[in-house]
Amino acid sequence: MNTIRFWLKNARTRSLPQSMLPAILAVCMASQKDGFSILPGILAILGVIAGHLSMNLFDDYFDYKVKKSDFRDRMQHQGMRARISKCAYLTSGDATLKQLFIACCAFGFTALSIGFILYLYRGNMILLLAALTGILGISYSGAPLRLSYHGLGELLIGIMFGPMLMTGVFYSACGVFDWSVIFVSIPVGLLVANIVYTHAIMDYEPDKAVGKMTFAVLLKNKKSMLFCLSLLLVAAFSIIISGVISGFLFPYYLLSLLTVPMAISLYRLMVEFVHNPERNFTPRFWMGPMGNWERIQAMGIDWFMIRWLLARNMLSFFCIIIMIVSLFS
Repeated sequence: MNTIRFWLKNARTRSLPQSMLPAILAVCMASQKDGFSILPGILAILGVIAGHLSMNLFDDYFDYKVKKSDFRDRMQHQGMRARISKCAYLTSGDATLKQLFIACCAFGFTALSIGFILYLYRGNMILLLAALTGILGISYSGAPLRLSYHGLGELLIGIMFGPMLMTGVFYSACGVFDWSVIFVSIPVGLLVANIVYTHAIMDYEPDKAVGKMTFAVLLKNKKSMLFCLSLLLVAAFSIIISGVISGFLFPYYLLSLLTVPMAISLYRLMVEFVHNPERNFTPRFWMGPMGNWERIQAMGIDWFMIRWLLARNMLSFFCIIIMIVSLFS
């Protein structure tokens, strides 16, 4: 049991809302369709969770093999503002690279096993989606593609955690496709990509130093980074509006626009980060849960967490609002 807890912690369960909420949202939307079955829907959610944890650990595994992940600590000693070290459980000696690989495979095998059950239930489409998702997940930071090292990581995350995840779970739950899930899954994917992109802007200096080509590093210019951030946020809400106008979504889906103030606040915080990175901010209640803020401040990562958590909470509230709307519209 201690081993399971150890690896769940290191697999960054804090990031699970990025996959779990879109998966639950897809099941809620599928529940309104003929052919809906709750059991495959639940299995699909569990498969998504296992796959996400596996992907997080594989990301650590491949990153560590490229360049030991204590580089962030070394950068802090050199005066560069960098987030806490990645995969500290390896650099501290609490786990070996071989043990990490076994944990990666264990979560991955769990996801594949669930995918096989869903394949038996729903057919070849599930097999195709599961295989493609697995290949893309490994290719995020794994050879030979290493997409996150070529400025394509944010795009890949947006596709995987938006359209691919939601249509796959939706199909698992009801056995059909529907345009409504497309019009919702693309904005969800954009908001998930926004979390990763926000992260990348804040990690621009250390990523550039280690040679990790995120989209932010690819852009180089910080004004361009902020412009692309604004496009990402505007596009997410515009697609919901277009879905309602075109008749594929009920008008009540416009309630998701209640999260627009969070998007504006995030953009303003990112502008401030670019121009005045040393300035600190106090979380507001409408930004959503921020965890143990005193502990975060004591660790010296409040500058990072207020922005990352706001981006995550915006996605969470967006999904929860549409869940409620889809169940009662």
